[in-house]
Amino acid sequence: RHGPEKGYNPRLIERMERILPLCLDKRVRIVTNMGAAKPGGGARAVRKIAAEQGLGDVPVAVVEGDDIESIIRSMPELPIMETGEPVETLLPNMVAAHAYLGADVVCQALDTGAPLVITGRVSDPSLFLAPAMHYWKWKADDWPRVAAGTVAGHLLECSGQMTGGCFADPGKKEVPDLAHLGNPYADITLDGRVEVSKCPGSGGRVDRATCT
Repeated sequence: RHGPEKGYNPRLIERMERILPLCLDKRVRIVTNMGAAKPGGGARAVRKIAAEQGLGDVPVAVVEGDDIESIIRSMPELPIMETGEPVETLLPNMVAAHAYLGADVVCQALDTGAPLVITGRVSDPSLFLAPAMHYWKWKADDWPRVAAGTVAGHLLECSGQMTGGCFADPGKKEVPDLAHLGNPYADITLDGRVEVSKCPGSGGRVDRATCT
């Protein structure tokens, strides 16, 4: 409401300014849901940053479709699950309405070959499951592998919590160098085996206790 191009996470710009040059140089692809309510606007802002940094015309794939406000407004008679009242009662105060998208559409974005994928509202595990499905060519109904990728995604989206952030209880449950927790990563194999770890030298710990 404050600008037609606003609505993406404001920290998207800060992060892309720092990591985009290195990721492009090392051919590391980025998938992020920091597009929030305006992934298209976020993509245009990042492309502008890339041009200003001399990185050239960087392709960005955008995942949209999570904004269902128009659908909700067109069916005011729908009952609210929690109360049974019609959704019409919410409309005067409704700011936005979004539904979680899944890994399938993120896979389609990755299939374009773009080095950067910016999404709106998607399920957290799909940010990690989709790259595995894309890389290994897993089918959406390959349930054992999709399940493994989903578990990996749930672990990784917890970020520093998986490396000891929530587990830590100094004096009872020790976590080394808690002030400098490392972010986790996962190695996922073709057959769906998942091994999680963190960068050497970073704080925290990754073991069965922190991942449970």
